[in-house]
Amino acid sequence: MNRILSAAIIALSLSTGAFAEGVTHYVAIHVDQNDPKVMNMALNNAQNVNNYYESQGDSVVIEMVAYGPGLNMLIPGKSPVEQRISSMSLEMDNLTFAACGNTHRKMSEKAGKDIALMDEATMVKSGVVRLIELQENNYAYVRP
Repeated sequence: MNRILSAAIIALSLSTGAFAEGVTHYVAIHVDQNDPKVMNMALNNAQNVNNYYESQGDSVVIEMVAYGPGLNMLIPGKSPVEQRISSMSLEMDNLTFAACGNTHRKMSEKAGKDIALMDEATMVKSGVVRLIELQENNYAYVRP
């Protein structure tokens, strides 16, 4: 009987410990417009989601995926939110930026040179495919 009681107490203490640690949430934010309002809204969404989950004792992993005209968000000198991305990246280690390789290749071909990306950006083969992969991995999808 003591073994059963001890096992029950251990199981109960382990299960309550798991709840105390909080939950990790996953969010994919989609940017496909070269519009400063949309870019700022996407960054606001990331900041607000981060602040909310932190206040709840949870954590969140956020990936912002830019493709098409939205890739301008991640191009130094062209991005209307370049400074904000740099600042937020320093403040939020849970925020990453994915740049569409297909869009980048087409922009580079049109420009006749390789277009540089911000240091905060990571190239993915396809922005659309990246969004699909994230959603298949239980990321919530947000499009500002």
